[in-house]
Amino acid sequence: MLALLLLLAGGAATGCGGRATTHHKPGTTHEQASGSVGTLLETQDGGGHRLREVPAAGAPAVKLTARPDSEDGWNLQLEVTRFRFTPDSTGGAALPGTGHAHLELDGRKLARVYGPWFHLPAVQVPEGAHTLTVRLYADDHTAWAVAGKPVEATAALTAGPPGQGTHSHPAPAPTGSPAPPQASPAPHADRTVTLTVRDGKVVPATGRTELKRGERLALRVTSDRADTLHVHGYDKELALPAGQEGTLVLTADRTGLFEVETHESRLVLTQLLVR
Repeated sequence: MLALLLLLAGGAATGCGGRATTHHKPGTTHEQASGSVGTLLETQDGGGHRLREVPAAGAPAVKLTARPDSEDGWNLQLEVTRFRFTPDSTGGAALPGTGHAHLELDGRKLARVYGPWFHLPAVQVPEGAHTLTVRLYADDHTAWAVAGKPVEATAALTAGPPGQGTHSHPAPAPTGSPAPPQASPAPHADRTVTLTVRDGKVVPATGRTELKRGERLALRVTSDRADTLHVHGYDKELALPAGQEGTLVLTADRTGLFEVETHESRLVLTQLLVR
């Protein structure tokens, strides 16, 4: 009889299937039942979630990057350090370095984020300049904090008029001015892509350039400010003097999707899709 009682007690502690549970006493919240991880503060974030402070050494960290999508809106990248997304345990107890994120636009919550990438549709962003914020949360919905401040990151975002999204368009040439000369194809190139960076915008709008493996591509880029062109995945760079066209020729000998961007202005000029 004693052995039977011990067996039943062990089964109740682990729950069905032998997996430990995170259930807590009736009438208590997840915040009250989440153990001694960090220090639960009375301070709240803008959404009414209490802060859970941890020491700076070993604390989670996040970096946010927003890049225009070639079809609609923006692709957001959350680069986290000492943190792991755990969508399968949301609502459970707070465990060190785990949880999810909240995405806010000008202080207004847009969505929960359960992974390092998130697509933000243009329809959710009114015309004008905005601030995006991502904030890291534990599974019990308390916000991770260091020195009394939430662990978060921000990024600036500018949306165009409805229907235009993030696309930019070249300004019309002044009346009576001669048409700009057409650039001739670069030597020894199967494809030529000509791009202009002006006032922080890419003309024509960021899109994809599809290539067959083995094709040679010439990128002809003119920037209104001194910058550096970088082709990710190929580790190719080219200095761009202000107002002068620079040409980079490469052989597409790697398959995949690669971004071409500028270092200083951090603009994605095009995406190379090599098949």
